[in-house]
Amino acid sequence: MPAKPAPIKKAVKKEPVKKKEEEKAPEPAPAPEPAPAEPAPAEAAPAPAEGEAPAAPAEEAPAAPPAEEPKPPTPPPPADAADAPAAEDAAAAAQADAPAEAEAAAEAPAPEEKPPTPPPPPPKEPTSAPVDLFVEDKNDTSVSIIWSQPENIGPSGLDGYVIEVCKDGTEDWKAVNEDVQKSCRFVIKNQTTGDRLKIRVVAVNIGGRSPPVTLPEAVLVKEVADRPKVRLPRFLRQRYVANVGDKINLTIPFTGKPKPVVSWTKDGKALDAKRVNIRSTDRDSILFIRQSERDDSGVYEMTVKVDDFEDKAQLVLQIVELPGPPTTCKIADTWGFNVALEWTPPVDSGNTEITGYTVQKADKKTGDWFTVLEHYHRLNATISDLIMGNTYKFRVFTENKVGLSESAAMTKDEAKILKTGIEYKPTDYKEHDFTEAPKFTTNLSDRATTVGYSTKLLCSVRGFPKPKIQWMKNQMIIGEDPKYRQICAQGICSLEIRKPGNFDGGVYTCKAKNDHGEALVSCKLEVKQPAVPDADKK
Repeated sequence: MPAKPAPIKKAVKKEPVKKKEEEKAPEPAPAPEPAPAEPAPAEAAPAPAEGEAPAAPAEEAPAAPPAEEPKPPTPPPPADAADAPAAEDAAAAAQADAPAEAEAAAEAPAPEEKPPTPPPPPPKEPTSAPVDLFVEDKNDTSVSIIWSQPENIGPSGLDGYVIEVCKDGTEDWKAVNEDVQKSCRFVIKNQTTGDRLKIRVVAVNIGGRSPPVTLPEAVLVKEVADRPKVRLPRFLRQRYVANVGDKINLTIPFTGKPKPVVSWTKDGKALDAKRVNIRSTDRDSILFIRQSERDDSGVYEMTVKVDDFEDKAQLVLQIVELPGPPTTCKIADTWGFNVALEWTPPVDSGNTEITGYTVQKADKKTGDWFTVLEHYHRLNATISDLIMGNTYKFRVFTENKVGLSESAAMTKDEAKILKTGIEYKPTDYKEHDFTEAPKFTTNLSDRATTVGYSTKLLCSVRGFPKPKIQWMKNQMIIGEDPKYRQICAQGICSLEIRKPGNFDGGVYTCKAKNDHGEALVSCKLEVKQPAVPDADKK
């Protein structure tokens, strides 16, 4: 069988390496190219399989052109069991040429490394147009606008916004912000009152300008007129009361555009600038009095005005203090242990209503004052429970919301409670007649006893004078018989029969008698024989 030729890859692989060496180093003489490995003997090579053409000898393989780059080796087809010896010879030949290839590779210079190619720059695209542009506020010289950022910003990001304006009827758009606006709010200042402006906003980034968002209508540069309105606090809608010397600081808010003109009056007249200070802002007005006096009381009116519109609000300020004492106080009458007082209202009520009076008394001996009436509303009073023989003085204070008057009205006269002769006359009482005929309240009860066992009969009786008690047996008076013991105490009557016998049974009677009558009560006593045991009977 013909021998299988050695792989041609080795010769082909070496040509480019040597060619490169000759090109880079032309001075030294090129080394002679080693001869390709001879093919294995024919007897060692296995026969080709059926259907396969015999491989050409290794000598006839044409050398690769030096200009062409080496192609990657084609892996040999898998060898079956019959081609195993040829595969082993090819592996041995490859191992023999490996040192030569490694040496040639070491001599060849390493290829130059190229820097990594940078990624392509992102596309420069502008954002989409901003959205939701509208006017937030305006006045005679400026317009305040707000908007929202674009829905699609893109990879180039967002640097800011440019705000442009032009007069209505022209297309001469001019930017009003020198630097790129970062926020979504801008105030267009220094405008002429009465001009009509078209306004638009453009988003800018590295990719350029976005499509603009424009207000649908031109804006008139003029303050928006808003009717003025005074917002009077709830606690000022009724009378505001303060004490003399208090600091008054009242803030009254209001609304209106343009800024309303605020004015104040007191009782229809202009305020005294030395007493009352007014400080007004765009939103409220403050009425301030450093130290209030009675003369500061009155009706204060606040007026806010915008053009031909105005609004008013009133507040009532009342400065109060302690009242004066009653004008007069006198003792109207004295009788027994009582004194009648009368007085008149004070001249000065403290700029508020009188809520009552306080009445005090003092004994001339001690001089100590004691309150007898508080929060008393009448102009006369009766003082009672005075001590006989003492002399009294009285005084009256006035009271209002602030407190008691600092001084009091005192009686000029004194009230003396005189001592009077007292004779004790006891009342004649008719003595009650307690006399009563005897009457048994508890009757005697029938009894049964046994021979030899003592027994007792009981009853109760009442009567006045105390009735005399007498015991009888079968209508016969018992008397002082020692067999019987008779006791009567506190109306309880008892008869004790000591160890009665067979003949002590019968009807016993208790008789009670006094000067007003007598009473009887009876009972029956039965004396039984003792029980005999059965053994004794036999």
